[in-house]
Amino acid sequence: MRIYFTLFCFYFLFGPLLAQEDITTPELKGHIAYLTADKSSGRYPGGKVNKRIVRYIAKDFKKSGISPFLKSYKQPFMAHLRVKKGEEPKSAVETWNLIGFIEGNDPLLKNEYILLGAHYDHLGMGGGPSSKSDKIGIHHGADDNASGTSALLEIGEMLMAHKTELKRSILLVAFGAEEQGLLGSKHFTDHSVVPLSKIKLMINMDMVGRLNDAKQVYMGGAGTFPGGVELMKELGPPLGLSPVVHAGSVGGSDHVSFYKKNISVLGIHTGGHPQYHTPEDTMDLINFDGQKQVCQYIFNTIMKVASTSYEMKFIPQGE
Repeated sequence: MRIYFTLFCFYFLFGPLLAQEDITTPELKGHIAYLTADKSSGRYPGGKVNKRIVRYIAKDFKKSGISPFLKSYKQPFMAHLRVKKGEEPKSAVETWNLIGFIEGNDPLLKNEYILLGAHYDHLGMGGGPSSKSDKIGIHHGADDNASGTSALLEIGEMLMAHKTELKRSILLVAFGAEEQGLLGSKHFTDHSVVPLSKIKLMINMDMVGRLNDAKQVYMGGAGTFPGGVELMKELGPPLGLSPVVHAGSVGGSDHVSFYKKNISVLGIHTGGHPQYHTPEDTMDLINFDGQKQVCQYIFNTIMKVASTSYEMKFIPQGE
């Protein structure tokens, strides 16, 4: 009886700090529910709401046992907000990238990094130059990009559970102010916490919550590292996925900032939809079972290149 009581106390006290072996739809739902709640006000850069979202992500990193790379998870920067043509400029606001770190185990390869990223910001109340309509209302951004942020947190937790298998190190980065012109990723690449030459692959998740009935997951940049096209095609069918893989087609989101620095990239998404950049991009339209499949696909990709001596080098692509 004493043994059972001791185990209960251990899990009660430390269980929340133990990384899960599996990605779960309840946790994906929980993250997206928080990020898209009305009180999150569309996750616009700057202000109290932005700070609240940043605290949430940092707290989840910590709960999973993921360390900050430096003393803090937060990498602050100033964001100049977009306005419509002819409107008065807005004052710059402070916002943040959040950087988590899982160290690899190989004496040499642990000095190389696989970076998994997703932007957590969205359009606030909308009506600005990025909105697809002038409708003023909370732009919840469930797919764009609460889906990518929730995937980042869940995959990060699973990577932590498999930490002993990693040769290369992992950087987990939640980017701020992507919707304002890739500002978070530009700041990161201009002020990288590690030498850019040591980042061997950047995987970006932007809109990964709407897997269609054909199970198509789309990606660009697979030709930017050796065997990338073949690898991304072969990892899909065992999970019931039909990858649509492009060697180039690098443009479109935060991975562009890394590609411009001669870093191999994968930009992964599940396709566009009419709700993009409107108030109708809501949680009820997320395919959570499909999102879990996509998360597993990305996790398997990371393990393939981070837990082995997989050759990694940058291969430029024509656009």
